[in-house]
Amino acid sequence: MKRTITIDEFLTKSEDWVLVQPDQRYKQITARLWGKGLKLRGEIQGSAIAAARQYKAKAGQFLISRIDARHGAFGIVPDNLDGALVSNDFPCFDIDSSKVIPHFFEWYSRTPEFVDLCRRASEGSTNRVRMKEDKFLKMSVPLLTLDEQRDIVQRLNKVSALVDERQRGIEAAERDTHAMLLNAFQRAIDGAPLRAMAEVAPLVRRPVEVEPDKTYMELGVRSFGRGTFHKPGLAGMEVGSKKLFTFESGDLVFNIVFAWEGAVAIAKPEDDGRVGSHRFLTCVTNPDQVAAEFLLFYFRTPEGLQKLGEASPGGAGRNRTLGLKKLEVIEVPIPPIETQRWFNRLQAKAQEIQSIRKRTSVDIDALMPALMHETFKGMMEAA
Repeated sequence: MKRTITIDEFLTKSEDWVLVQPDQRYKQITARLWGKGLKLRGEIQGSAIAAARQYKAKAGQFLISRIDARHGAFGIVPDNLDGALVSNDFPCFDIDSSKVIPHFFEWYSRTPEFVDLCRRASEGSTNRVRMKEDKFLKMSVPLLTLDEQRDIVQRLNKVSALVDERQRGIEAAERDTHAMLLNAFQRAIDGAPLRAMAEVAPLVRRPVEVEPDKTYMELGVRSFGRGTFHKPGLAGMEVGSKKLFTFESGDLVFNIVFAWEGAVAIAKPEDDGRVGSHRFLTCVTNPDQVAAEFLLFYFRTPEGLQKLGEASPGGAGRNRTLGLKKLEVIEVPIPPIETQRWFNRLQAKAQEIQSIRKRTSVDIDALMPALMHETFKGMMEAA
């Protein structure tokens, strides 16, 4: 015999409306996608809230985004968000714990099955899809006894705590590795002369003669030192008046729009021959005198980032652009090439270790979804 329960049997919509007071500050909530729960969006003055009244969320309630429910945007309201205000696009529901334990429902709501249920309860055109409350509340979910629910919660909580502990250990090790590299870099540049970029890594441009019937593969540079990435092909017909320039492996590449937040990278062998617009500057070193990897590390240090910021005048975002001439006069520390190569060997070893940690982290991240799948698969089959 199947054991199921409709959602309206244990979820009751809260109608706790409050009048917004202009002189008070209120917390706001963001519902993260794919079952990642709720977090503080920020605090806002009541006078900045357009609506005259809003829902007041309470700790322990289930909050769901009408717009993004089909993408897993929901969660249990944590204690630190008790009393936060939300619009009517974020209905809050009280949970009848005599039928469904809130923490059990929190785990279950992260399953693909529940997200699919939310998707089926959502209707509308592409840009106006909304979860229909009545349809959602009439959906059926598997029902377990309270003891079975407690057993699942205890099991998942135990593994989750171990996973979190392991991830914290990996993050701490990463911080230690970075601190070690910074200390080693400081030793390497201690007393080193400062030389202008135009001298040690001059700008090199390789203009492309665009042909309408060709496709050009573009390259991008991520912020925060996260390297290069490949963009989709660009048809020559679509280039228009935009100028394109070729990258070569080993180039020190600057995205002039976001250089101030670390959008600097070295072109890899697989980037060879790709193209970029005038928004990308390529500098080339003489490897017998200056190692590009050494310069890249410098531009990821607080001092290097500060210099890039000072060379990128303007407001925030796209209004801050790295000036070509300003880049050329940035002074960078250049110790003997043997010292640079010693540091780069140290960097390479650290990167090997970081790659191992990254693979371990990916494996750990996959553990909880796999465990949840096995746990709730049995529950679905029994229901």
